[in-house]
Amino acid sequence: MERFQVPSKDEVTTNNQAIFDNLEKAVGFVPNLYAYYAKNDTALGDYLTLQNRKSSLKTKEKEVINLVVSQYNGCNYCLAAHTQIGKMNGFTDDQILEIRTGAASFDAKLDALAKFVRSTVENKGRATEIAKEKFFDAGYTEANLIDVVIVIGDKTISNLIHNLADFEIDFPLAEELRTAAI
Repeated sequence: MERFQVPSKDEVTTNNQAIFDNLEKAVGFVPNLYAYYAKNDTALGDYLTLQNRKSSLKTKEKEVINLVVSQYNGCNYCLAAHTQIGKMNGFTDDQILEIRTGAASFDAKLDALAKFVRSTVENKGRATEIAKEKFFDAGYTEANLIDVVIVIGDKTISNLIHNLADFEIDFPLAEELRTAAI
């Protein structure tokens, strides 16, 4: 089957055209994932509102979640995008590859988070007691748990959209894992 087509700016609603303008100013271009959301009149704005909501999690913590979930869901688009974003937020290539496996041995708190996220997605929301205990022992709270689940949901939405539509990846491709994938 031929790939689904990403709409151009002139093929979307006026409201989405304004969002495209804002993305071009903020990011320098409109990523294909965001452009694809614009095939729906409200999805792009709704998704960006979800993605940019205030959170108790730090940016690096959200990137850990994005990388673990995208690896689990096999979304090459989001792995490519979040590899670049992870680097912009101070992670090395090797750290990003390790995070994608569901671990972060270079930082105890992020390791607990990565393992919790992996356990949560693998077990459809029923993380193991050990993963939950280590998550809370690392200093995370129930408010953080809620934000983790919201970021998992956010990333799962994007993963599913790309996995279904399979439009062109407009970021440098992420390196394949050298070890068994999640």
